Amino acid sequence: MIAGRSALLDTGAVVALLHREDDAHQAVRESFETWTGPLLTTEAVVTESMHLLGRAHGGQAACLEFFIRGAATIIPSSRQSLIRCREILARYSDLPADFADATLIALSEEVRTLIVFTLDRRGFATYRDREGNGFEIRP
Repeated sequence: MIAGRSALLDTGAVVALLHREDDAHQAVRESFETWTGPLLTTEAVVTESMHLLGRAHGGQAACLEFFIRGAATIIPSSRQSLIRCREILARYSDLPADFADATLIALSEEVRTLIVFTLDRRGFATYRDREGNGFEIRP
């Protein structure tokens, strides 16, 4: 589907990158500067990011601009990916996994990448793809 080595983009990384006062801003920015492949995310991650950045002056505008200028590609959910999300949410209900995380796990299986830019180390250190593989977490 996506050519080249791609990585997933989670909410915390988007927020930290776009909000300079975030404690993780510098680490996320430096990690992004070394990445050269496509960045992929889901509509659920964009929604969460918009909500969280709504607290910062100009945050929502910066978030929209980030995606409009193509810094990351938003991959829409399909019926099949939503069925997979249901399975993932049931599997990780004890964490609990949220919908945005489930969409990224489903997307990882679809595009065959396990690289994820996230601040959710607890979740993504636990999550596994359908084949039992763990994620490579950045930063």
